[in-house]
Formats: sequence, C-alpha cells, structure tokens
Amino acid sequence: MSEVSVLADTANYYIQLEEQYGAHNYHPLPVVLERGEGVFVWDVEGKKYFDYLSGYSALNQGHLHPRIIKALIDQSQKLTLTSRAFYNNQLGEFEKYITSLFGFDKVLPMNTGAEAVETALKLARKWAYKVKNIDTNEARIITAGNNFHGRTISIISFSTDADSKKEFGPYTPGFISIPYNDLNTLEEFLQQEKNIAAFLVEPIQGEAGVVVPEEGYLSKAKSLCEKYNVLFIADEIQTGLARTGKMLACDHENVKPDILILGKALSGGTLPVSAVLADDEIMLTILPGEHGSTYGGNPLACAVAVESLKVLVEENMADNAEKMGSLFRSEIAKINIPLIKEVRGKGLLNAIVVNHPDENAAWNICLQLRDAGLLAKPTHGDKIRFAPPLIINEQQMLESISIIKTVFERF
Repeated sequence: MSEVSVLADTANYYIQLEEQYGAHNYHPLPVVLERGEGVFVWDVEGKKYFDYLSGYSALNQGHLHPRIIKALIDQSQKLTLTSRAFYNNQLGEFEKYITSLFGFDKVLPMNTGAEAVETALKLARKWAYKVKNIDTNEARIITAGNNFHGRTISIISFSTDADSKKEFGPYTPGFISIPYNDLNTLEEFLQQEKNIAAFLVEPIQGEAGVVVPEEGYLSKAKSLCEKYNVLFIADEIQTGLARTGKMLACDHENVKPDILILGKALSGGTLPVSAVLADDEIMLTILPGEHGSTYGGNPLACAVAVESLKVLVEENMADNAEKMGSLFRSEIAKINIPLIKEVRGKGLLNAIVVNHPDENAAWNICLQLRDAGLLAKPTHGDKIRFAPPLIINEQQMLESISIIKTVFERF
C-alpha cells in the first residue's frame, strides 16, 4: 500500500471513529485536522489550509497565539480550579480588567456562550421583578427571528429555526419573537406590552448568514429600550472581540448595551470562557446562591482571558479586521458571475450568498475550496461564511481570495 493510501486510510479511520462512537449532531466537512498555527491548519495527511471559519470566531487571535498559550501553560502549572467556594488570585484581576475595558461595573463569568445567554436572561428577569416591579412570573423578553443564541431548552424556545427546536418541546414560555431589523414592530410590542424586561439581539446575525441590519438599527433599538424602560441585551459572542472591525459590533453605532454577552475568542480558542457584563443596578439583583457554575471564573480561564483580551487590544486586531474585511468584500465584489448573489459583512465576518438551483451547491463549493486549500462552511443552505483569524495579513488575504475566485469561477 502506498504512503498516500495509508494517509487517506488514517483520515477515514478518524472519521469512522466519530461516526461510530459519537452523536450525530454535527455534519462536519470531511477533513481531519491535526494541528494549527496562525491563520493555517494542517490535516492528518499534512495538507495545509487557510482556516476561514476560526472556530466560529473563537480563534480571532489565530491558532496557538504564543502569548495566550504561555498564559495557559503558566497558570495550568499553578492552579486550575478552586470553584467559587473560595477566592482565587486570578478572578479579581480578570474582573477588573474586563470591566474597565468595556466600561461596566460588574462581570459574571461563565464557560460557554449558551451559559452566558442563559445568565443574561436570568439577570433580565431578576431585574424586571426587583427593579421594574413587574409581577412575578410575568416578565417577557423580546427576541429577533432567525436568531442563534445557543442550544439549551430555553434558548431554542425562542428560535425560529425548525431544525433547532422540532421535537424538543415543551418550550419555555416568556418570549416574544419579532422580525430582525424591524424597529416598527419592536416599538409596537414595547408600547402594547407592559411586562417587557429586555430585548435580546445579535448586532449581526452570524449563523443566519451574516445578516447585517440597516445602519442605525442598533442605536434606535437602544433608544426605544431606554424610552420604555427595557434592557438592551447584546449577544456579542460571535460579533464581539474585534471580529467586525471594532472591539464590539455595537461600537459601530456607539451603543452601550445594558447587558453585554461575550464568549468564543475570550480564550483565544483554548478553552470555554464566557462572560456577562452589566452595571450594579442589574448585576447586584442576583444574590449568593441564586446563580453560579463550578468552572465559572476558574483561575485558568481568568488568566487566559486577560491575556486573550490584551492580545486583541495591543496587536490592534480590530483595525486589521477592518482593513482586511474591506479588502475581502471589494475583491469578491469584482468576481462578476451569477453564482455570487451577494457578498456582505463587517470587518472579517463575511458571507457569500450562493445563487444556484442545486440546494447542495454551497456545500459542494466548500468541498472544492477544501481541495484548493481553504476551509469554510455553509450556513442556512445557500450561504458560505468567511471569517479568518484577525491576524491575517494582506498577502495571505489576497492568496486566499485568489483561491475563492478560482473555485467560484470553475464551479
């Protein structure tokens, strides 16, 4: 058997292991990755690829950023977990740094993005009862259609995606779904419903296919929330941390959320870290024993999160995301073929909408991109998300655009 055949068998071996022993809740692109560095990953056969998914924006700082890995290793050799039964010498430092960076009084650390969203929802309800004086169990939260905030029962209860929620009921009550990017409907519900606690929204809908709202949507929605004494909750788990060319996507419209949700790149793609930020009036409504997490605020996560944030700031990754994102969209727009219906995004969170009668076209394009040395993934059928690490330079950007251009023109 040739070396190439042995390597191919190795890839199939790992794929079959997952097929046999893992739950079938994902549909991965058929490539088996073994290592990463910067904007690149390598498969078990040694082939090199541009990573244009970045772990769904968890790897904004790139694979194995040396400063983040050093923080991870150094802290892992001292203390990894205490639980919140005791104080540790890393949590306070993390809390001070992240609240100062984003301008909030307090932070509540968690692990995964979905946990952070659930935390924000609980905070909003607690505030509604203790501060806004809504009758107990009557608080309602407005959400946007085609959202993606996670996979828990409560979160899928306000999803409009059939695959996310079918046959998982009964669903959690207390949510109102309105169209995204629709200020008129938002105000109608704020006027009519007296028990609204909060409006939860993604500044850009990532999983829906990088749907960018009209300019002014976020600032006007925030103003409406202020007018009707409703909390504005921004889910910046994917759009935050320099991804869109600003530290937060809300910064494009100078909007400060009442509750800010962060995750993904908060650890530079090394371990689950998430956070919910708010001022004292909101955060201090939750008392000891009313919310928590064994791993939330663990010293390993805190040390890594501080370094991950410092890397983003000190290496000017938001500025680079702005420049490279503009280059990406302008160059893709020059590919004048019917297959490309639209290119859209902000910073380095972008998508191409595929115009093709075959419902599998986007998937098949991603297979051809893989063969050409670039990894991307379809979302919602006809859209391909392109979101490389924010450290990508101009030469790498032009090289990867050339790959995309070649594949689309040949398809």
